[in-house]
Amino acid sequence: MATRPTKTPERFGLDRLATPIGIALLVTDAEGALRALDWDDYEHRMRELLRLHYGAVDLGERSAPAAMKAALSNYFEGDLAQLSSIAWRIAGTPFQQKVWTALARIPAGTTMSYGALAAKIGTPKAIRAVGHANGSNPISVVLPCHRLIGADGSLVKYGGGLERKRWLLRHEGVEV
Repeated sequence: MATRPTKTPERFGLDRLATPIGIALLVTDAEGALRALDWDDYEHRMRELLRLHYGAVDLGERSAPAAMKAALSNYFEGDLAQLSSIAWRIAGTPFQQKVWTALARIPAGTTMSYGALAAKIGTPKAIRAVGHANGSNPISVVLPCHRLIGADGSLVKYGGGLERKRWLLRHEGVEV
């Protein structure tokens, strides 16, 4: 009986960044692209998302690129345009990739409903699928899943907690 070759684990670095809403976990690849951004109190979920997206992952302590950390710090200090300067790369299904790319195009200071995003990407009946993809977004803040809200304007579901979502939206000038 032949044995299946085992896939070499993806090697990523893990760094931490203090922000006004907690310690951000930054996961980067060897080229310095952001692969995940989550919060230290949700590290277990982040590791599970990495496993789901990449299979085996070797996550070692390594500094994120200084320019990335500076861009994130500048965002938290009020320069909202800094997020677009951060290089990111993520694995996911083609549908997830479509949703995540669309998230990156929602301007700071605006929100969109799940249904509006589904329509924007050409799948108006896929509201629940958009919600699921949004919930599987491994790069919080940079791929601004916090900008998605309920059809009635309510704050719904944010992996980092609704208080962080509220803070991020207010920081970007959205009254919630």
